[in-house]
Amino acid sequence: MEKKESLKFKTEEADFKPKAGGREGISGKLSGLYGKLFGVIKFILGVCLLPFVYSSSIAFMGQFGVIDIGLQNCLWSGVITFLIIYLFVWEPALIYTKGQKLLELVFNFFKPLVKVAPFLLPIYTIVLFVFYGFLSLFIKDSWFLRPVMFLFGFSIILHLVFSSKSIRTRKGDFLKGNYIFGFSFIYILNISILAFGLNLIFKGFSFVSFSNATYSTAKDVFYVIFKQLFLR
Repeated sequence: MEKKESLKFKTEEADFKPKAGGREGISGKLSGLYGKLFGVIKFILGVCLLPFVYSSSIAFMGQFGVIDIGLQNCLWSGVITFLIIYLFVWEPALIYTKGQKLLELVFNFFKPLVKVAPFLLPIYTIVLFVFYGFLSLFIKDSWFLRPVMFLFGFSIILHLVFSSKSIRTRKGDFLKGNYIFGFSFIYILNISILAFGLNLIFKGFSFVSFSNATYSTAKDVFYVIFKQLFLR
């Protein structure tokens, strides 16, 4: 009789115990909800960056036009050469990975930057600017600017393509918020770095004018959108 009562007591006690994993289930659902909410926020921010993607491209092309047409063609040749190699010959992912590891070493002193810097900064383009600046102190003839311009184009598109691919292939990207926001930000930053470097090399290329035109054009785009939505 005592055994039966003991078993009954244990059974009732077990019924009152919370099921294993209950809290974990709730925590998982909340985590998923927060992830989706954050994805929506990043999607909205990414859409807000798109006018700056457009305006920075227009502003860059406006300033790039002051450079000698032969040097312009060298940069575009670098871009086209990379795309041909990437699409039809070989994906130079190893080159991109080596650049990422180099940036990880450079920013190893500051942990938060270790994760984002390899995606944000076009390390090869920055190295090329430093390399050209050093050589220009000793070589006054500008003949070597042509291959450097070619490498500018090759390196900047290499970084944009592989950074885009890295972000796009990440799982759990709700509404593609990571991709739209991340790549838009990377593109704006990279074209700004390229514009700043060209400003140091060419007298006619103005980074200040590039920045002003980027802001002005983006402002006009936002105004047109706002006018169409609310002032009709």
